[in-house]
Amino acid sequence: MKSLKMMQRAMRGFTLIELMIVVAIIGILAAVAIPQYSNYTNRAYASSTIGELSAYKTAVGDCASSQGLTGGVSGCANGSNGVPQSQTTSNLPTGVAVTTAGVMTGTSKATVSGNTAMNFTDTPTLTTGAANMTWVMTGTICDPSRGMRPGQGDCP
Repeated sequence: MKSLKMMQRAMRGFTLIELMIVVAIIGILAAVAIPQYSNYTNRAYASSTIGELSAYKTAVGDCASSQGLTGGVSGCANGSNGVPQSQTTSNLPTGVAVTTAGVMTGTSKATVSGNTAMNFTDTPTLTTGAANMTWVMTGTICDPSRGMRPGQGDCP
């Protein structure tokens, strides 16, 4: 009889308070992990957007090179002088437009905190006597917490 009581006591399981503590710990971990994961994916989208703009940068650089220093980047727009007419990459940068001065504008799949798409403006600078064209990116894509940090992807 005594062994039956001991078996019943050993098979009782978890108490309600123990289960509530486990659920609370999982809830706290999820509250920390979900925003961090969202920031991580947005930074990945922003980085991929900047990577996919390299084809446009190369085309604008080739256009400026073919015009020489006198023409600079004027006339280096979508569909002219070798700059692609429309986007043929993935859906990460959307609505990429290249103005006549070689300035690229558009939006990214990355979002700011209110699920609004991040925008960008990437401006080329061609300095006389310099070996390379420099680019400066502005816009919400240069957000250190959800997008590119300073010094990454042309962000100042």
